[in-house]
Amino acid sequence: MNLGSCSKQVMGMDWSKRDGVSDISSSLCDFGDQCQFNVDFSRFVVVHGAGSFGHFQASKSGVHKGGLNQPLVKAGFVATRISVTTLNLEIVRALAREGIPSIAMSPYSCGWSTSERNVASADLLGVAKAIDSGFIPVLHGDAVLDDRLGCTILSGDVIIRHLAEHLRPEYVVFLTDVSGVYDRPPTDPNAVLLREIAVDEDGKWSVVKPTPQSMNKQVEITVAAHDTTGGMVTKISEAAMIAKLGIDVYIVKAATSHSLRALRGELRHDIPDDWLGTVIRFSR
Repeated sequence: MNLGSCSKQVMGMDWSKRDGVSDISSSLCDFGDQCQFNVDFSRFVVVHGAGSFGHFQASKSGVHKGGLNQPLVKAGFVATRISVTTLNLEIVRALAREGIPSIAMSPYSCGWSTSERNVASADLLGVAKAIDSGFIPVLHGDAVLDDRLGCTILSGDVIIRHLAEHLRPEYVVFLTDVSGVYDRPPTDPNAVLLREIAVDEDGKWSVVKPTPQSMNKQVEITVAAHDTTGGMVTKISEAAMIAKLGIDVYIVKAATSHSLRALRGELRHDIPDDWLGTVIRFSR
């Protein structure tokens, strides 16, 4: 996401020692000539899920179901937050080492809460101010308080949709471990990549590419047993709600040339035939 010349030196911003590493990534004395550093970035927000962090703790203790008065749920709430904030710190530090001015904005700590799992309050002003100040806010799926259930899990997908509603970004990119949305589990050898999904005024979505006539069966989506946030089902649902706002959504495999093109905004018009991923758009 660096818009300037790649020839300039990276200003590493993680000045704390890491376990097993003797030196920090940068020394303050390295910053004598600040003109040599490239700190020109586009404005964007990072929201990450829990991955292998948090889901286990939340599912085993039932945090996503509520009941904060139960000792196991309360303990699971604490354990879940320890896990997801640990991951958040690692991601923020990884970005900082590459010279990206990332700021951790943990939802629970920033006043996000829900009511029957729907966002009831959120510190959107804090996110906007961070962006305006030249920082990259990094949010994550988190355990939060719920005024009806006591507590629940607020997924990163829901956070993205809520941010999109208020910040109105040019586009949204979901990075996953598969090439996009398939008509059935991608482990199935007959799985077909859904290249384009259209969302109508009612929020209903339908497959545009490939054409329904060329597909053998209806779309089947599964959710991992440990995933307390709905997995791909929630991702598509939230992406459809974002697309309904007129914001294109790209679901694409991380760390590929296809995800890089999406992140750079190269797909905002026509989707190239050689691009692998799923675009979800409002059907005008």
